[in-house]
Amino acid sequence: MNIKLRLTALSFFQFFVWGAWLTTLGTYGFGVKKWSGEEFGIVFMTLGIASIVMPPVIGMIADRWINAEKLYGILHICYGITFLFLAKTDNPTTFFWILLIAMFFYMPTISLSNSLSYTVLKNHQFDVVKAFPPIRVWGTVGFIVAMWITNIFSDEYSPLAFGVELGNKIASFTGNILNANQFYFASFFAILLGIYSFTLPKCPPQNLIPQNAKLSEKLGLNAFKLFKNYKMALFFVFSMLLGAALQLTNMYADTYLKDFKNIAEYANSAVVKYSTMIVSISQISETLFILTIPFFLKKFGIKKVMLMSMFAWVIRFGFFSVGSPDGFGLVLIILSNIVYGMAFDFFNISGSLFVETNTNSTIRSSAQGLFMMMTNGLGAISGSYLSGKIISMFFTNAEGIKDWSGIWLTFAIYSLIITILFALMFKHKHNPKAIGEVGH
Repeated sequence: MNIKLRLTALSFFQFFVWGAWLTTLGTYGFGVKKWSGEEFGIVFMTLGIASIVMPPVIGMIADRWINAEKLYGILHICYGITFLFLAKTDNPTTFFWILLIAMFFYMPTISLSNSLSYTVLKNHQFDVVKAFPPIRVWGTVGFIVAMWITNIFSDEYSPLAFGVELGNKIASFTGNILNANQFYFASFFAILLGIYSFTLPKCPPQNLIPQNAKLSEKLGLNAFKLFKNYKMALFFVFSMLLGAALQLTNMYADTYLKDFKNIAEYANSAVVKYSTMIVSISQISETLFILTIPFFLKKFGIKKVMLMSMFAWVIRFGFFSVGSPDGFGLVLIILSNIVYGMAFDFFNISGSLFVETNTNSTIRSSAQGLFMMMTNGLGAISGSYLSGKIISMFFTNAEGIKDWSGIWLTFAIYSLIITILFALMFKHKHNPKAIGEVGH
């Protein structure tokens, strides 16, 4: 099979097993289980905690001891098995611990899949900047397909009658509720992905670290020396600050749309019935923006691309704050989902490539793990916990109804402040040639 096609399959299922539950977990926690903002915020912190602890460690193991494709397969199989237990619990505390274990297995596979793809492409003489984005775009497609499957077969508001019928049969077979099907979808395909990864080209550890190296170097902690470089340190700090916003729409977007059911005139609106599919417009837009990244990176450079991403977050949250299920409000909801592609991809992909071009091969996997730790780790933890607490304290009334307009406006103001500070503080000279040499 063509190597690009094989990596495309890897990318597709890498994000399929995440998309099956990530954007609908809020609806599961708030709508089905009736958890509070604080309880749900803590549950969603599992992504951040795992991203702090695991990616640097797994990156170090891949750099030093175990083939990347084998390690990747083991992690996904363990992730899939853990999700079987997750589907069987509804206590938020127990749910937290099981999901935390699952995230310990899954979160490092995001950066590991990047490193694995980069290595395979380079070994086959491909230009990474040109070859990787079209492969990565299929990860977004996988995420979208998973969201649609969940909306149809794991949602009581499914837009298709046969979806609820078949979904209930699946739930009867598993002995669980309809909304828990999403966890079984993720589990089944994660195990299949883990098995598939063992068939990929070998990506052995480079073993470039000498045996007499310091313990910190052997553990991969030498990637933290990048903080000695002012530009890299500033990049990682802003990655953390923006990372606090990255997961907010994953946490709350579907719930936000579903909550329009509490308004009588919107209770049967398309926004409520097709909430997950509408949110998936965000991922559809990703497929277009990913393909533009090589052009924007080479023409404008990392700083301007990052600024575009940050300002796109301001627009994303701002449009949500004034959206509604009809008229111009619906147009703003759609536009908010479209601009998400620029907000998310320009930050994550360009950031990953920035790390790739500014680190050497001895710490590259660890550095990618460090980038993931700052965004989906420290950033996600602070964003998850604080957003949940703020929503409970300031934007939820005694009946549990949330002021989504105020919530999204608060997020928009935060993103605008980050954008202005980054524009003033981050100094980076654009060098198109350096970016173009990533694949050599």
